[in-house]
Amino acid sequence: MNSLIAGVILILCLSSYFFGRSEARKLVTQNIKLKALPAYYGYYLSLWCGLPALIIFGCWSLFEPTIIKVLILNNFPQIESKDLFYEQTLSFFNGNFSGEITNEIKAASIKYSSINIIAQNSKIVIIAAALIGSLTFAYRKIQNNNKARDDVEIILKVLLFTSSLVAILTTVGIIVSLLFESLKFFSTINIFEFIFGTSWSPQRAFVRDASAITPEELLELQDAFGSVPLFAGTAFIALIAMCVAVPIGLFSGIYLAEYALENILNQLLKS
Repeated sequence: MNSLIAGVILILCLSSYFFGRSEARKLVTQNIKLKALPAYYGYYLSLWCGLPALIIFGCWSLFEPTIIKVLILNNFPQIESKDLFYEQTLSFFNGNFSGEITNEIKAASIKYSSINIIAQNSKIVIIAAALIGSLTFAYRKIQNNNKARDDVEIILKVLLFTSSLVAILTTVGIIVSLLFESLKFFSTINIFEFIFGTSWSPQRAFVRDASAITPEELLELQDAFGSVPLFAGTAFIALIAMCVAVPIGLFSGIYLAEYALENILNQLLKS
C-alpha cells in the first residue's frame, strides 16, 4: 500500500509539472506577460503537489507502527512481555506464527486488523485532501501569474535548510548517544583499565545476567575490555598496508614521471 501511495504521488508530481507549464503558456495566449519562464510554473505546481503529501506520508509511515503498537498493548495491561506479545501478534496476523496461539493473541490480532484498516483509510483520505488543497492553492497562484521563479527558489531554500538542519541534528544525536553510552560504560569499567588493559574479550559480558551479577563476576568483566589489542591490531594492519602501498606507489610514481612514454593513459594517471 505504501509503495502504491508513493507511486501515485510521484506520478501526480510529474503530471503537475506538465499541467502547470501548459497553464502558463495559456496565459501567454491571453496576452498576459509571464513573470517567469513557463517551466517554473510547472516546477511550482509540482512542488506544491508533492511536498505536503510526501511530508504527511513520511510522518505517518514513521509514527504509525508505534501508535498502533501502543493502542494494541493498552488493551492488554495484564501481559508482562509486551514487546514479545506484540511480535507474536504480528506474526499471527501475517500467518507466520508457529507457537501456541492464545486467546489474547487472537484478540490482539483482530484489534490490529481493525486499527490497521482505519489507519490505512485515514492515511489515504488525509493525503488525498492534502493533494487537492495544495494543488488548488498552487493552481490559483498560477492563474494570478505569480512570480513562480521566486516562489520555487524560496521552496528550494527551505528544503535545503531543512536537510542541513536534519543532518546537524542527526550528528548531534549521534554524539549525545555516544556520550551517554560512554558514560554508562565507564561508570562500570575503569577508564585506565580500558586504555591500558591487554585483554579484549567483550563476549564474556553477554553471558552474564546483569541483574544478578556478583562482585567477583564484575571484577572478571573489568579485565575483558582492554583496548591495547584493538590499537595494536589497527597499527599492525596499517603497517602491513603501508609496506605494500608505499613501495608500489613510490616506484609507480617514479616510473610514470621519469621512464613511461607520454601518451593519453600516462597523462590520465598523472592527473
